[in-house]
Amino acid sequence: MRNVVKRVGKGALIIIKILVVIILISLINHKIKLNKESKLFQPLGKMVKVNKHDMHVYTEGKGKITLVFMSGGGTCSPTLDFKSVYSRLNGDYRIAVIEKAGYGFSEVVDAPRDIDTVLEETRKALTIAGEKAPYVLVPHSMSGIEALYWAQKYPDEVVAIVGLDPAVPEAYETYSMPNKVFLNMSSFAAKIGLTRFIPSICNSSAAIKYGTLTDDEKEIYKAIFYRRTATKTMLQELGRIQESAKKVNNMGTPKVPMLFFISNGKDTGWDKKQWQKYLMGYISGVPESQYVLLNCGHYIHDYEYETIMVESKKFLDNVILEGKTKAYDK
Repeated sequence: MRNVVKRVGKGALIIIKILVVIILISLINHKIKLNKESKLFQPLGKMVKVNKHDMHVYTEGKGKITLVFMSGGGTCSPTLDFKSVYSRLNGDYRIAVIEKAGYGFSEVVDAPRDIDTVLEETRKALTIAGEKAPYVLVPHSMSGIEALYWAQKYPDEVVAIVGLDPAVPEAYETYSMPNKVFLNMSSFAAKIGLTRFIPSICNSSAAIKYGTLTDDEKEIYKAIFYRRTATKTMLQELGRIQESAKKVNNMGTPKVPMLFFISNGKDTGWDKKQWQKYLMGYISGVPESQYVLLNCGHYIHDYEYETIMVESKKFLDNVILEGKTKAYDK
């Protein structure tokens, strides 16, 4: 029995030593690659100081209406992720992409991620960057909750909401939060560069695989991906999302026109029928509303950017300028 215990102990020690070696090799490789990629990790827009940390705001285009693009939870590079859509709208509208703390070129921080703090940082970053309300909010996924709260709390600042498969409060009522151990392991793997040994993770990103990024932009995206995957700031925000959704739900439906582009549910965590039911059910309670059903995955702006461009323009012309309403499927 004693010999068995010894053999098990030796085996465990060997495994631990192997893991330590793998971690060290990965970390050293990661540090070398980060240094080489540093020339690519240069802000594409403006860096502004908010609550003592740096935030990145990308702007371009022209027009009286400013479209504020708000990324989904965990999106490593909002500026590049949304490019396929906003590059088709920048001739008619002012474009602003907000990168929250922990995302894109913004600083990774250990700071409160309750919905009030996140929203106030978003508003302040836009103001410092020189953008002025009112805005059309264009949220993807989890940012749908922030956009609804913005319209509830500051209705004079929000002309309309164009949701890119946006999350709505009901979706989080029975949402099964990801296992914390798994999330922490994912964050650790990203920090030490283990994700570099599985390049398909980054290369399969919708922005790279289906969007319109140039080869140079894809390299920038990859440099950001290896710096901004499962950051502690992202995980803290995710940890507060059910609380945030409940707060938004208790405040009722904001009275602003809305257009929802709705995916087939792939990569949302819900099946097609349930996901579409959540979004269609929510927007049915909005007086001036439209929805467009799209047969593609959750990052719809990287798949159906042409449709989104065309239908968004129709919506902003017909609903915002002329006050018309309708709902339809695409």
